[in-house]
Amino acid sequence: MIEYRTIQQEEIHRELFANFIRRQVVVQCRRWENDRWTVKEDPFIDDWSEEDYQTLIHCLKHTVKNGGFVYGAFYQGMLKGFVSVEAELFGSQNQYADLSSIHISEDMRRQGIGRSLFMAAKEWGKMQGAKKLYISAHSAIESQAFYQVMGCVDAQEYNQKHVEAEPYDCQLECSIE
Repeated sequence: MIEYRTIQQEEIHRELFANFIRRQVVVQCRRWENDRWTVKEDPFIDDWSEEDYQTLIHCLKHTVKNGGFVYGAFYQGMLKGFVSVEAELFGSQNQYADLSSIHISEDMRRQGIGRSLFMAAKEWGKMQGAKKLYISAHSAIESQAFYQVMGCVDAQEYNQKHVEAEPYDCQLECSIE
């Protein structure tokens, strides 16, 4: 049985991720070429280093401290998925809430956890007055397929901070009205 709940700032430390498997085997990615999206072979294994975990911990604590949303899926008391949404709205009409992360442990994927976390993020964003979630999403075909199923499309406006930080990510939006 999966338990879903808000993650408090004091819970966010390295031990929270002790049983979390970030690993993703990527074979193909979306790339913007010649004014259209194409699929390219780009095989690699995406995993987090210890430095990546420390950065994640810092970011999630910052999200909570600033009034954002950090929500987790726990299986037998272990974190197996999480989502975060930043508190500050942005865009030309303050229409976007920034879905800053969503990750499911490799051993628990394809069980509906991602969908549940995404829906919780949409609901939280809506309560904050956002009209859309903004997602700077990994370009792996599997990641993109998830967002497509969730109703995401190419973002109408880009958050330049995300574009500069991760130039190969796909900038998406999803209506939450």
